[in-house]
Amino acid sequence: MSPAGCSHVNGYKVDNWKQNLRVIYQCFVWSGTAETRRRKAKSCICHMCGAHLNRLHSCLYCVFFGCFTKKHIHEHAKNKRHNLAIDLLYGGIYCFVCQDYVYDKDMEQIAKEEQRKAWKLQAFETRPSRLYSLESTGIGEKYTTWEPTKRELELLRHNPKRRKITTNCTIGLRGLINLGNTCFMNCIVQALTHTPLLRDFFLSDRHKCEMQSNSCLVCEMSQLFQEFYSGHRSPHIPFRLLHLVWTHARHLAGYEQQDAHEFLIAALDVLHRHCKGDTIHDNGKKANNPNHCNCIIDQIFTGGLQSDVTCQVCHGVSTTIDPFWDISLDLPGSSTPFWPLSPGGDGSTVNGESHLSGSTTLTDCLRRFTRPEHLGSSAKIKCGGCHSYQESTKQLTMKKLPIVACFHLKRFEHSAKLRRKITTYVSFPLELDMTPFMASSKESRMNGQYQQTVDVLNNDNKYSLFAVVNHQGTLESGHYTSFIRQHKDQWFKCDDAIITKASIKDVLDSEGYLLFYHKQFLEYE
Repeated sequence: MSPAGCSHVNGYKVDNWKQNLRVIYQCFVWSGTAETRRRKAKSCICHMCGAHLNRLHSCLYCVFFGCFTKKHIHEHAKNKRHNLAIDLLYGGIYCFVCQDYVYDKDMEQIAKEEQRKAWKLQAFETRPSRLYSLESTGIGEKYTTWEPTKRELELLRHNPKRRKITTNCTIGLRGLINLGNTCFMNCIVQALTHTPLLRDFFLSDRHKCEMQSNSCLVCEMSQLFQEFYSGHRSPHIPFRLLHLVWTHARHLAGYEQQDAHEFLIAALDVLHRHCKGDTIHDNGKKANNPNHCNCIIDQIFTGGLQSDVTCQVCHGVSTTIDPFWDISLDLPGSSTPFWPLSPGGDGSTVNGESHLSGSTTLTDCLRRFTRPEHLGSSAKIKCGGCHSYQESTKQLTMKKLPIVACFHLKRFEHSAKLRRKITTYVSFPLELDMTPFMASSKESRMNGQYQQTVDVLNNDNKYSLFAVVNHQGTLESGHYTSFIRQHKDQWFKCDDAIITKASIKDVLDSEGYLLFYHKQFLEYE
């Protein structure tokens, strides 16, 4: 595309094109009145598959709606040679010849005018007595459209080639300088910057800072993403990030080696607190996660852990649901008794994990985490049914799964008598199905052993591994590194400032301390 814009738009600008475009914006995109919204909901469906969603687009040359995801609008454009379509959610114009969304000054002006009209109509509809601004009504979300400056136009003229992401592309890969025992921070930063949905959020400039001083960790993370995906190859020096971490999480201040897991939780907590300005309100409804927060951190990392306490006398069940950002799993070899391994000495496979004789798998650890536990006579609780203190059993299951599931393998054991690192090898899969550990699957477990069922349609619970944090050395003297997935099956080892290519075998053979999994159906590879 030339700096002047898409040349194919000129073919559309004939006769009454402005009026036709205004009608499309009024009826099918912005929908300022309740009547036009009802009409849009009723008529705007894909003419080929009948779907309402899947990035619905409307042809600008005829009355045809087609979904972008399944390429039905592409088929229409090819068959009819109608090269322009409009996104019915955001109003962007797509050119099928340029294969991109295009910018045209005249069309952009019409879009702005019709959007403002729709906002005013919605404001009047909500409060007829007087006109309120968009911000006061809370209707819609205002996006500032991008218009190139003279400087940007000049850069576009001198750099006409467009950067494309290929399997061999190294964009997003960048080392981090160790500022004095800060490998614990660097490995977590690598995992966060390669979290698909978190990357999409920060690279789309969605953060709206409300902090007065220059101490927002989210702003610094946003800058960090820009640095990582700028294409620069030299290692980045995260001195501002370290300073902000010391400021907001004082227990991590100083140049002593810290725990990467502790840093992860502290970082998510500070990011969550600083993300308040990014909260999306939905007519006063609470967010659909146990933290009841719509910030990007809770949308991605927060899950719900269900605890069922069953009275051994009346069998009454008391249920609580608590939010979690990660799941900490006990390992064999710790002072905590570990239940028998799954019956896998015959080399069977569960969740894609190889069960060799005597080996422990991530699935084993999750089975132990979600098995019923008898609390014993020394931990009696007051039963709401019996109205007296009785023995009980407790069982943990997943009520709601997060988009990113982080598993913390408890390799560092601290007790009054013992301080040591547990080096037990735990095999973990590239793909993980969490269905057996859901609260809805609890009835499938008998006596602590899961009776496996097949649920091929439940893709919501399936995850892909995208980052692994490892610890080498002892409890007193060690070093953190990480493996990150840049593209599907493209893995790299991050050792502070050094980034090297890694094989899938390197990843799966590593010891594993923190394992990061992303929901498969929300990944955009």
